[in-house]
Amino acid sequence: MAKNKDNDEIIVDVEEVYSKTEQYIEENKNTLTVLVGAVLLIVGGYFGYSNLYLAPLEEEAQSQMWQAEKYFEVDSFNLALNGNIQGAIGFKTIADHYGGTKAGNLANYYCGISFYNLGQYQEALNYLEAFNSNDKMVGPIATGAIGNCYMELNDVNQALEYYKKASNQSMNDFTGPMFRLKAGFAAEKLGQNDVALELYKSIKTDFPSSQESRNVEKYIARLGEY
Repeated sequence: MAKNKDNDEIIVDVEEVYSKTEQYIEENKNTLTVLVGAVLLIVGGYFGYSNLYLAPLEEEAQSQMWQAEKYFEVDSFNLALNGNIQGAIGFKTIADHYGGTKAGNLANYYCGISFYNLGQYQEALNYLEAFNSNDKMVGPIATGAIGNCYMELNDVNQALEYYKKASNQSMNDFTGPMFRLKAGFAAEKLGQNDVALELYKSIKTDFPSSQESRNVEKYIARLGEY
C-alpha cells in the first residue's frame, strides 16, 4: 500500500507541475510568442545572410582574386595591392570590400606581405593584424611576419613576443624552429642573453630534426655554453 501511495504522490506532483506550466504559458503567452518569434527571426536571418548574401559575395570575391594572386607570385606587389589599369582589382579592394568573406580575410594576409616587401611596415601591420587563420602553416607565418614588421620598426620587444608566439603556434619543423631562432636573435638584441640561450637550446629539444637544430650550436657556443 505504501508503494501505491508513493506512486499517487508522484502522479499528483507531475500533474501539479503540468498545471502550473500551463498556467505560466497562459499568463505569459504574449511574451513567449515574442521570444519565439525573435529566435526564429535571428535563425532565419542568419541562414538568409549566409546563403543569400555571404555565399554569392564569397564567390564574387574569389573570382576577383586570381589576377592579384598572379602579380603576387611574380613579386609585382604594387599591382597585387592596387590592381591594373585594365580593370583588375587588387588585394586592398578585396580586403576592404569583401571583409566578411574567406577571400577578404585572405586578402588581408596578401596585403600585409605585399606592404612588408615594399617597406611599408605600418601598413603591413594593419593588414596582418586583421588576418585570422587556424592553418598550421599560414597562421604562424602571418604571426611571424608581424614580428618582422615590429623588428623593422625597431620595436624589438614586440618582435620578440610575436616570434615566440609564432614558434609555438604550430609545432612543425618549418615555422617552429625558424621563428624560435628569430626570437633568440631578438632576445640577444635586447641584451637578454639568458632568454636567447634558452630559446636556442629549445630548438634542439623541440625540433631536433630541423635544419635550425643542426646549426644552432654556434649560437649556443657564442653565448658561452654548449
